[in-house]
Amino acid sequence: MNLDSVIETFLAESRELLQQMEDALLQIEQSPEDPELINAIFRAAHTIKGSSGLFGFDSIVAFTHVAESVLDRVRAGEVAFNNDLIALMLRVGDHLATMINHLSAGQDLASLPDSSRATEAELIRLLGHYLNASAEKAEQNDAEVAPPAAVINSASASCAHWHLSLRFGIDTLRSGMDPLSFLRYLATFGELCHIEPVLETLPTLEEMDPESCYLGLEVAFVSDVELAAIEGAFEFVRDDSSIEIIAPSAPLTRYGELLGLRAAEGSAQESRLLRCQSLTESELDALKNPPTNSDADSEEPATAAQAEAMPGEPAAGSTSSSAAKSSKDGQRGNNDANLIRVDATKLDQLINLVGELIIAGANTRMLAQRSGLVDMSESAETLSRLVEEVRDSALTLRMVQIGATFNRFQRVVRDVSRELGKDIVLQISGGDTELDKTVIEKIGDPLTHLVRNAMDHGIESAELRQTNGKPVQGVVRLNAYHEAGGIVIEVIDDGGGLNPQKILAKAQQRGLVAEGQPLTEKEIFNLIFEPGFSTADQISNLSGRGVGMDVVKRNITALRGTVDLDSVLGQGTCVRIRLPLTLAIIDGFLISIGHASYVIPLDMVEECIELPTRELDGREHLDLRGDVLPFIRLRQLFEEHSQPPRRENVVVVNYAGTRAGLVVDQLLGEFQTVIKPLGKVFCQVPGLSGFTILGSGAVALILDIPGLLAQVIQNSYRGQAGTTAANQPVSISNARSSLQ
Repeated sequence: MNLDSVIETFLAESRELLQQMEDALLQIEQSPEDPELINAIFRAAHTIKGSSGLFGFDSIVAFTHVAESVLDRVRAGEVAFNNDLIALMLRVGDHLATMINHLSAGQDLASLPDSSRATEAELIRLLGHYLNASAEKAEQNDAEVAPPAAVINSASASCAHWHLSLRFGIDTLRSGMDPLSFLRYLATFGELCHIEPVLETLPTLEEMDPESCYLGLEVAFVSDVELAAIEGAFEFVRDDSSIEIIAPSAPLTRYGELLGLRAAEGSAQESRLLRCQSLTESELDALKNPPTNSDADSEEPATAAQAEAMPGEPAAGSTSSSAAKSSKDGQRGNNDANLIRVDATKLDQLINLVGELIIAGANTRMLAQRSGLVDMSESAETLSRLVEEVRDSALTLRMVQIGATFNRFQRVVRDVSRELGKDIVLQISGGDTELDKTVIEKIGDPLTHLVRNAMDHGIESAELRQTNGKPVQGVVRLNAYHEAGGIVIEVIDDGGGLNPQKILAKAQQRGLVAEGQPLTEKEIFNLIFEPGFSTADQISNLSGRGVGMDVVKRNITALRGTVDLDSVLGQGTCVRIRLPLTLAIIDGFLISIGHASYVIPLDMVEECIELPTRELDGREHLDLRGDVLPFIRLRQLFEEHSQPPRRENVVVVNYAGTRAGLVVDQLLGEFQTVIKPLGKVFCQVPGLSGFTILGSGAVALILDIPGLLAQVIQNSYRGQAGTTAANQPVSISNARSSLQ
């Protein structure tokens, strides 16, 4: 592990801690005295400060130390969380995120822009209001990272202190760690009274490796922090080093264990403990010459109780590297033991390789069927099954819960509601719904716009809500659930809803709709997704310029998704986004039209039936067990002029509760589909969402079922079924031939 990889880990963990800190701050508004939330905020700040100190990012240490001091006073009950302090701590987290991002961009913190430095100075000034003058001065002094030599030899014989026995691992330097950085960090929350180097383990100059670490230290340390804080300082080197921490209140037997552990160092270790004043001469003699049984009976009760401690078991307030490690492993075993941080690009590469494996497997299966060899066909079937399992496992690696994305909007709702002067709360449901990481990364911006739009346009003012008999507090809900092999995300508000007449009038005014043109209510609502369309009476810095909703739809369409909305005037609006679970690989149903093959996503296929041509009489719908089923003849849509087969089939598809039939020539069965995007020339061709490569090497186009169903609905309203194919800017036959 090199230094760059260690710093990358630090940056990633710092971002996670900042997110945890923000989540806790947003929750604490409802429970300002919750000790668990307060401790979570403090731990996040403390860990960031400690890790920054290990890497020498002193400016982060100094800034975080001031915030940590305020949080420490909150923990002590001297300061209470209120809206002002919560807002201030949120700004502290934002500034820390700015510094982390600056480091992530490969820049030094000394090059922070003047605006960031001004923000930091303002934040420190505001934090100072929560500290009394003397405490603030002491915190500023503590924040200055002093070299260890400045505080050595300052302890008296009666000093009660922590004792740290440190033996750093041989690869500490190779891992990018500076042993002295740990001492500098300890000095930020305590006093290094005395330091004794260990020289016995140093090799000769001829044998010394300049990249290896041979350093050992005995340290007398005065601090009022808890054991966990000192342990946390050595988190990055604990596994490869021998770290022994003895508390001021530890029994004498604990030092006996330490001497036993360092027995190879002989009397030199005893001398170091004496010089650190961690042991006196009489205490050392007592350890070297333990009392007899009769002597032990005369000891004080406290000493006798200490002597009853199990051999090798650390007393309360102390820890050893092995004991602490096993303790930590026990606490985190269920959470971290089976987790590993993997670069997302490596997962993308794995998915791409699995896609190529699927294509190669399909080719092998086809060749085995042509050969007529039973053994080869069975082997090919086994290979296909294993490839399918590998595919499912690989896709699972990229599936993450959408709850983390939803939780980020707590901050958005909090800030925007205060900016608008409205009382709005965010409710989240379905946060455990899983979605491909690639999709989640791209859905954040559209969701942000929809949430802000719901707060600005949807939720009414408190006065108007009271007048209408509604609760003063408005509600915005984020909900997610699985449906038909995809995911549905809903942004719901209990505001005033959409006025279809106002939308229609605005659309006619802008020439988007002709006078007297018949439109359904859903079509009227969908007009708000037209570029530049807005019904806002006033333009604000949040919305009203008509820029955004068309971008939302374009971004969602680019993810092979759809967006629609329902609204009831006076009650609220629901914007519903439907997305595929993954953008990479799906199960498909292969069909053919003429000599061309097409793929329908298998999750949208309900059933297949034979087309009853004698009963149609020119109609574009059929009777499916008592239900009317509209259908599209793909031959007409795709301009296929070859001779149709004597028997045609209907594939019944369902998307978002809408059913329709697709009339096809042949049904070729299920097929694992590796989705590849169409080029820029063909990406706007209606009815297509991508293409795939068959085992034979031929290209099969993937049908855009939501788009085809929207056409069915549109045609059923206008009585113009099958008339849109001629209006396509680029024919599908041209698209297919260009991809061959």
